[in-house]
Amino acid sequence: MKKIKYFFNTHTLRFEKVEVPLRVRLLQLFGYVAASIVTGIVIVIIMFQYIDSPKEKLLRQQNDSYKESYSVIQERVKQLELQMNELESRDNEVYRSIFEADPIPDSARVKEMEAKKEVNLIQNLSNIDLLKNMQGQLNNLSLRMSFQTNSFVEITTMVKNKEKLLRAIPAIQPVSNKNLNRVASGFGYRIDPLYKDYRLHAGLDFAAPVGTPIYATSDGVVQIAGFNTDGYGNKVVINHGYGYQTLYGHMVRVKVRSGQTVKRGEVIGYVGSTGKSTGPHCHYEVIKRGAKVDPVYYFYNDLTPAQFDRMLKAAAANKQSLD
Repeated sequence: MKKIKYFFNTHTLRFEKVEVPLRVRLLQLFGYVAASIVTGIVIVIIMFQYIDSPKEKLLRQQNDSYKESYSVIQERVKQLELQMNELESRDNEVYRSIFEADPIPDSARVKEMEAKKEVNLIQNLSNIDLLKNMQGQLNNLSLRMSFQTNSFVEITTMVKNKEKLLRAIPAIQPVSNKNLNRVASGFGYRIDPLYKDYRLHAGLDFAAPVGTPIYATSDGVVQIAGFNTDGYGNKVVINHGYGYQTLYGHMVRVKVRSGQTVKRGEVIGYVGSTGKSTGPHCHYEVIKRGAKVDPVYYFYNDLTPAQFDRMLKAAAANKQSLD
């Protein structure tokens, strides 16, 4: 039952009924509604701040599970990177050095391989960031694995051709020199016999009687055979493949022809004194990837360690060259 309020009117000395204006009632109603709304909003904020909905609980559990899985995968990726670094190191420093092959530069294997952040930092990453981070690392590993696979395929081919490679590397002396007394001049700057000044002597001179056989020091294909006006006289140049060439100069007679395939130890000509020469000898050069190198380091099939030491001393002696 609705309560009716009265007040005592001092002017009329009577109790009169309290009449509330409509405007006041509306204001009271608005205030009640506003207070209810504000109270409701505060309650909702507090609930969302401290109390998860069932869906939020599920999402939070999934997120925690993803982060835990990411930590495990991150650790596995680090292990794989360590294994890749070891493989790449062996590839460059061991496997390829055996075959004298150029190492693969780090830029080819993906130059930018920075160390990743510690696992505790991933707590601040969103799921999208976690996925991008993991995708980047996996792409990095995939690219490095691809280059490493290609490298091992190349090395496998080298292994299959190892015998050919060994047959292609110069490994014996070009003339018979059992007593090691035929080295007349070594590789390096020597006194030129004609101009009497110091010039680079790009090979070894083996003094020997005219007609002494000259041997191919490794398997290959004759590239040049015959007389030349470059100072070598009758000369033979053999291409052995794998970046190796050898040159034999001042022959009295050339036995082979251009394009002919020769084997190590096969006679290719005979000692003479043709071209720019002051006496019968064989001028011998080893050319590796276009650069002339000291031939004294390519007699390992012929010499014992003690003999090699004697050969080094004889070749290093400061003698006048014969050409």
